[in-house]
Amino acid sequence: MLYGRYSFFNTFLDDAVLPYYKGSTFRGVFGHALKSVTCALKRQECSSCLLREKCVYAFVFEIRSNGESGSSDQAETLAPERRRIAAPPHPYVLEPPLDTRRSYLQGESFDFSLILFGQANDYLPYFVYALEEMGLLGIGRQSGNTRARFRLESVMADATVLYNRRERSLKSGNFAEDLVISDSTRSNELKPCESLELTLLTPLRLKYENRLEATLPFHILIRAALRRISSLFQYYGAGEPALDYRGLVERAQRVTVDQSSLHWFDWKRYSNRQDQSMLMGGLMGSIRYSGPLAEFLPLLRICEKTHLGKQTSFGLGKIILTGAKP
Repeated sequence: MLYGRYSFFNTFLDDAVLPYYKGSTFRGVFGHALKSVTCALKRQECSSCLLREKCVYAFVFEIRSNGESGSSDQAETLAPERRRIAAPPHPYVLEPPLDTRRSYLQGESFDFSLILFGQANDYLPYFVYALEEMGLLGIGRQSGNTRARFRLESVMADATVLYNRRERSLKSGNFAEDLVISDSTRSNELKPCESLELTLLTPLRLKYENRLEATLPFHILIRAALRRISSLFQYYGAGEPALDYRGLVERAQRVTVDQSSLHWFDWKRYSNRQDQSMLMGGLMGSIRYSGPLAEFLPLLRICEKTHLGKQTSFGLGKIILTGAKP
């Protein structure tokens, strides 16, 4: 599966006040901006639009329950394993700044990242254009309760500058990497690992047995990692990886929690579609596991890049592994 991570560097044109967690603010304005720069039939509903099957906005935001942005006839031709996924993943993640700062002055800089999966990397020029438009629309608020505008200065992939505002041209080429996962349970070359620490950098929302979890037993973490990996690779890669799903979950139950500083963090976001405020909670903090962990490291390393859990498009579920020890 192609995986691209692009860093956007910006400067505020107004004094700005942003929420404590900035992901939902970014995501909402980003959706409006992308639609404004890509939609050819402004007054047409996406669900009945003639251009839906080839529309960048529909591909990114209007994903149907069958995972397609195309017609219902197409849905009938999907393989059964693709139709059974109730909520296919969005092909992007917006990573907002991780700091808790809320106030910014005119002229100050702030950065964020955009992660794209699979075919979405082909649409990078549209995303750059949309994020320029997002700067004109503004984010957060300024005095008078209007949004604060910003200017896109440059875009980078690793150390390569892809775009800068002076030249206003996007460097051509493929800047995504091929994310590969093998059946780690059959590998005899894995180094032993009996202990690791997991840090949740943004709120992690996981459901187990149809309820949100306020604790994180290792088997629940691995179930979430397998769901995230299998759905991303199924829709945006070469197909669902041939992993020993049941065996991995069973063996994950042998791993125990040594120490935990996890806590529940609640935050509010406003949904334009539902026209109401929504309480969005998730786990944050660190947790240390011990046990036979080696075969699970490749899965968690993938999720370090892709995020996991619910609402990943907002930037939720960003994790980092530290202290993996034999």
